[in-house]
Amino acid sequence: MTRRAGWLLAALAALAVLVTAGPGGAAKPQRIVAEKAPVLPARVTDGQGKQVTVRDVGRIVSLNGDITETIVTLGLAKNLAGVDLSATYPEKLVTGMQKIGYQRTLAAEGILSLRPSLVIGTPTAGPASTIEQLRSAGVPVLIIPEYKDLDAGARKLRAVGRALGVPKRGEKLARQVETQIALAKREVARAATKPKVAFLYVRGTQVQQIGGVGSGADAMIEAAGGVDVGTTIGIQGFRQLTAESLVAAQPDVLLLLSAGLQSVGGVDGLLRLPGVAQTPAGRNRRVIAHDDLMLLGLGPRTGKALRLLIRGLHPAVR
Repeated sequence: MTRRAGWLLAALAALAVLVTAGPGGAAKPQRIVAEKAPVLPARVTDGQGKQVTVRDVGRIVSLNGDITETIVTLGLAKNLAGVDLSATYPEKLVTGMQKIGYQRTLAAEGILSLRPSLVIGTPTAGPASTIEQLRSAGVPVLIIPEYKDLDAGARKLRAVGRALGVPKRGEKLARQVETQIALAKREVARAATKPKVAFLYVRGTQVQQIGGVGSGADAMIEAAGGVDVGTTIGIQGFRQLTAESLVAAQPDVLLLLSAGLQSVGGVDGLLRLPGVAQTPAGRNRRVIAHDDLMLLGLGPRTGKALRLLIRGLHPAVR
């Protein structure tokens, strides 16, 4: 056998390992056999370009709610030594966990007191001085990139899975999320209209904003077959809500976080905010409220969240 022929046979054998024949002879990915336990050390490059070697995942401190949910989904809930206050899911699990404060206002002392073997979060976590203090103390710190698109949940599962020594678990779960999103998109393809949606971020009378590009909700609204009015009028992130801008946008539907809607007294209280009652959404009381982390976290439940939003925007689609 020539060297070229031998190389060709080896390549074909490798390809056969990666795919198996599906119905009608089509190729499909081979079933993934996930790790029973983390395989360490894991060497990764984080979202800040830093090379991080993870040798121990026995005491993980998670800095963000979406990262906590991802770790739990990966089957490593027992490895969590502490979580931040934005971690609200699974509620029964995180309620009893040690809290380190809110993700944006963290202190190194409280985190170090938990003797973490790994600290993991996103660029939202901070301040930056706290992250540097943790690194200076010799604690491995891994900052996962800030994913904001519809693929974020799957990408987080893959990135965190690799870092924690369970890449096959991450890949398997990521594919499940991608399948859920694909099925949801099939539903929205049957929708006859594209309602205009305003995402309102409110916290009582103190915080009243409308979201636009990069809010997190914009990706969900678009995927659910709606038009994000904040994006349409050129808002980057969030802008103070005004009656004039809301009335001009004329949204058909108002999308809020559940806690935010509760903070203004429900739908009746929302309708008392300036401009809300003068929109088609206000006149028809078309208000949708979703769990904070489920809608904006863009985590493992993205597919489920998308399906719920589709049903809210397109009641006739089933």
